[in-house]
Amino acid sequence: MLALQRRALILDLVRRDGAVRVAHLVEQLGVSDMTVRRDLETLARSGSLEKVHGGAVATSTTTTGEEPGFEAKIDLESTAKAAVATAAAGLVKPGGVIALSGGTTAFAVATGLRHIPGLTVVTNSLPVADLLRGHAEELDAGAPTVLLTGGSPTRSAALVGPLADQAIRSLRVDLLIMGAHGVSERAGVTSPNLAEAQTNRALIDSAEQLAVVADHSKWGVVGLSRFAVLSEIDYFVSDDALGEDARSVLSREVGRLVLADTTSA
Repeated sequence: MLALQRRALILDLVRRDGAVRVAHLVEQLGVSDMTVRRDLETLARSGSLEKVHGGAVATSTTTTGEEPGFEAKIDLESTAKAAVATAAAGLVKPGGVIALSGGTTAFAVATGLRHIPGLTVVTNSLPVADLLRGHAEELDAGAPTVLLTGGSPTRSAALVGPLADQAIRSLRVDLLIMGAHGVSERAGVTSPNLAEAQTNRALIDSAEQLAVVADHSKWGVVGLSRFAVLSEIDYFVSDDALGEDARSVLSREVGRLVLADTTSA
């Protein structure tokens, strides 16, 4: 069993029962004590559960505080993010006009767009703009044209606020690729940052199609402010460790569910 699959099973157990013990996980998963503890540590760092003596407990699914900074999140679920990013980049056509939101998963997608010819990228993400502009300087031709929205930066290095919203509303894009702090059946796609949620809404309104990119650990997490309902999503791109309940809901609610293969990431 892959690490991502183990962690998805652990999360399912925690969400179902409210708590798990290391000894029980060792027996059920058929792995060592140390492997289970490493999995719990990884899940705790992502905020999916809380480690306690001898096991782990569920955390509140609602997160109302500030989102962690970009650098704090860049290495979380890196294998799943890479797989999701590759699948999402496959949705982008040469010569198109796309938008990329803030967030580390959207940044991972940007790394796969650098060689798509004739592309125009609108973004409110400072790291995405830096990445694509740096690539343009290296190539001197053929790299994506980048339009940065302006606005006030959040801790996750996304530009938000009235200036960003006004700039975005004046544009039309073929496809928006958007990251998410959390996704759930009832709450939809959410953020803990009210201003970022409003700017995300402006991005959605500017786009012909919406692709949400979110690895399996984002399912069941609910931020303070919703900016999209599941039925608005044309493509939901996640990874193959996404739980069966989430797959069922998303297959029913979104236009198309895309599950990336993490074994090839």
